[in-house]
Amino acid sequence: MGHTRPLTQVKYNLDGDLLMTVAKDKVVNLWYAHNGERIGTYDGHEGSVWSIDCNKTSTLIVTGSADNTARLWHAETGRMLHTWELPTAVKRVEFSHDDRYILMVTEERMGHKCGIYVFAIDIGAAEQSIEPVVVLRSTTAKFTAAAWGYLDKTIVASHENGSLTLFDWENEEVLRHSDNAHEGPITDLQMWKDGSYFITSSKDKTARLFETTTLNPIKMYKADTNINTAALTPTQELVILGGGQDSSEVTTTSSHQGKFESRFYHKVFEDEVGRVKGHFGPINTIAVAPDGKSFASGGEDGYVRVHHLDSDYFTFKYDY
Repeated sequence: MGHTRPLTQVKYNLDGDLLMTVAKDKVVNLWYAHNGERIGTYDGHEGSVWSIDCNKTSTLIVTGSADNTARLWHAETGRMLHTWELPTAVKRVEFSHDDRYILMVTEERMGHKCGIYVFAIDIGAAEQSIEPVVVLRSTTAKFTAAAWGYLDKTIVASHENGSLTLFDWENEEVLRHSDNAHEGPITDLQMWKDGSYFITSSKDKTARLFETTTLNPIKMYKADTNINTAALTPTQELVILGGGQDSSEVTTTSSHQGKFESRFYHKVFEDEVGRVKGHFGPINTIAVAPDGKSFASGGEDGYVRVHHLDSDYFTFKYDY
């Protein structure tokens, strides 16, 4: 509970004891991950909130919104520390691994080009810089998501036309571009913890693993419906996919026909091995706890579901 509109992102902190959720209802929630008790909200955004992240020490939270701002919050008190004004909606925010920078992906709208803005963060300073360190522009279709690569040396970005770009962001150079990574718009991009590979999901009904430095495809997971989100599990050789029919078509289907389950696939063999039911609409976002013992999903139905995995999951051996 806690949201009245579709979820846009759920995220765990590094320790895995806190869960952050944002939705199209302007609400930013913080929860205890183990029991789903709400700790508090971060109030101030004037539009749908698209993305959230927190730094490694769980002291700062950043949010990106359709009100054309990204905001920095003091995690414990909920106090707003800084507001960055951007030309268009902020679709994705993420702290760098060393917490010195934040990347912000902006929408292409009203004559403004989309971009990836990188801002420097000074934890000790009273004021944050309003000038970006760099702004990366797309040479192809608009950006849909982005993530920091290995040691923050690179940024990987996904595009609406199904392509991927690897940037050397400090020199504003394109290192690699993959035109046909997916056949449809890429809906989510989540990096593995060491930055060596990442998973993407797409409206082409697949999720795929790519190597970060080469953008070479490693694995592909096929489904029978749009995939809105994909996450990697830290302990088992599994990936979790979420999706379902588009919300525009959902009124005509029952929750069973709509294919609203979280799907588990074997990371190496690409086979589906299980499903978890629960949502009444498409799943928009999935995050796995850092210890791998639970995962959270956020749906078009406005619900956040935290699933604690049972002992069978950890003893599961794939029969190949």
